[in-house]
Order: sequence, then structure tokens, then C-alpha cells
Amino acid sequence: MAARILVVEDESAIREMLTFVLEQHGFNIVSAEDFDSAEARLVEPYPDLILLDWMFPGGGGIQFAKQIKSDEFTRQIPIIMLTARGEEEDKVKGLEVGADDYVTKPFSPKELIARIKAVLRRAAPTRLEEAIEIGGLSLDPVSHRVMANEQAIEMGPTEFKLLHFFMTHLERVYSREQLLDHVWGTNVYVEDRTVDVHIRRLRKAMENTGHDKFIQTVRGSGYRFSTRV
Repeated sequence: MAARILVVEDESAIREMLTFVLEQHGFNIVSAEDFDSAEARLVEPYPDLILLDWMFPGGGGIQFAKQIKSDEFTRQIPIIMLTARGEEEDKVKGLEVGADDYVTKPFSPKELIARIKAVLRRAAPTRLEEAIEIGGLSLDPVSHRVMANEQAIEMGPTEFKLLHFFMTHLERVYSREQLLDHVWGTNVYVEDRTVDVHIRRLRKAMENTGHDKFIQTVRGSGYRFSTRV
């Protein structure tokens, strides 16, 4: 699935250029021109990275970065600050509030793409490759194995992706639409009731070990993964 990037830049010409360059390299782009619109676009599915201008109307990049890093649901999103400022003190200020990298204008698109890919690579292993173990249920994304109390559990690729998402997002309720965006992707048209079918298959795959009870239906809202039963 292509990485989703939120571009926050108040100058329309630069914003359009960034959108064009990033889309040419296969990224999904959401853009904002000021603090309020950036805040409004910081919703699920959350971006994989935020390209954040230093100065823009309504608050600026430093204030927005502080807000991102103070929220438990967004603090893991990597940030690259984009600015005309080149002074060392400003770079340090950006890094101190949680920015992962810093690109000074003017910059070459090639340099920016390289920086973005490097930051995404640093963030990806934690999210995508580490084995997870919860309540006797373990999932290894690299070997594509699911085990429950040393017993192998067989499931299809979509059920595996669904379980991986749930196990990395504990105790949170997700609607069918949100699960479609996160697991199937925003560019794929699938009926939201398809989620119910795969939830049933996932539960069935785990019913012999009792771990099916971790996949919980929240009436009127969606589904969550929880060891509290």
C-alpha cells in the first residue's frame, strides 16, 4: 500500500509542486494550507508521514508539531520540517519538538524524495516487521506465521492483514469504513460488509484456541481487538 503523506504548505505553487512530485513517486497525498485545514485532515486513516512547513497561517509548524506529538494517536507519525530558515538554532528547535528531519528551501525534489524514503524506512520496521505476542497469540509479519500457544493457525492473506492491524492497534474501536481504509487501502473499492465476512473468517480460524474472543463487536460502532473479555 502506498504511503500516505500530509503536506502542510501555505504557498499554493509550492504545495501543488510538492503534490505533483510526490504523486509521481507513488505516494498518496493529502494537502492543507493553514493550521485549521491541517488539523481537519489529521484524521483516520492517519498519514504515514507529515511534510510540514515552518510558517503558515493560524499557528505554524512548531505549534502543529507539538500538537501532533502530544496526542497518543498521532505521536508516532514522523515529521519532516520544510522551511526557508537555515539557521542552526531553528533546526534544533524543530528537532526538539519531535521533527524527524529538516529540509531547507530551496531543495531538489530528488533530495526531498530521498529524505522521505529514509524517514519512512526508519519508521517502518517497528510498524511492519516486528513479531507481536499478545495473550498467547503471536504474529510474525516476516515469516507470515500466526501461532497460539505453540499451535499454528492457518488463515488467508486478508485475515492475516486484518489480524496484524488489530494487534498493532489494541483497544481501539474501528468502523468498517476505517478498517477498509487501513487494511484494504483507499484506492480499492470493496463493500463495507465485506469486512464482516473477513471478521467471521478470522474468528473461525482462531476459535479452536479461544483467541476468537479477542475480536470484539462493538454494537453500532465497529470492531476492536482486546484481551479484556
